[in-house]
Amino acid sequence: MADVADAPTQLTRRRLDKIGLKAQDTSELFFDGLRVPAEHLLGEREGLAFGQLMQELPQERLVIAVSAVGAMERALDDTVAYTRQRQAFGQPVWDFQNTRFKLAQAQSDLLAARALVDAAIGAHLKGELDPARAALVKAWCTDLACRLADECLQLFGGYGYMSETPIAELWADARVARIYGGTNEIMKELAARSM
Repeated sequence: MADVADAPTQLTRRRLDKIGLKAQDTSELFFDGLRVPAEHLLGEREGLAFGQLMQELPQERLVIAVSAVGAMERALDDTVAYTRQRQAFGQPVWDFQNTRFKLAQAQSDLLAARALVDAAIGAHLKGELDPARAALVKAWCTDLACRLADECLQLFGGYGYMSETPIAELWADARVARIYGGTNEIMKELAARSM
């Protein structure tokens, strides 16, 4: 920690209002006049921060993919439970063939995503997860998580559109995963460069 003498002369903060991830405070921070003592340097030498960050991106992208799979599992579990108890036209929503087909497709998508992520975790543990593969895993899983959350929200009907429902929160939270850790468009560009 910096000494009091090294504290910023001015700290300004503006809390940002996001579409999702409401439980996580996101703010702009500005430190004017901040001095960091040399003994607080992260890494081997000054000026290497970006390179150090780049070395960790495959792991960060894998973590994002793992989170996407977890969100898909939650969305599917919640939707199956809801459609089994919610009545429409005198029967559970689950009893409509379209509902079962949509949820069966979601289950197969989830199983594929989980298998992809499990293989990437295995590669990471062996030190074999290269940046291109991590980028593709992140992009594919987060795109899929958005589609799955959207399908699940649809099966909740108007109730699912209410901000107070867990499916609405999952739907809103899924969207940012296609942006952070590098946008999915950048992920595909990085992967294409390695082909």
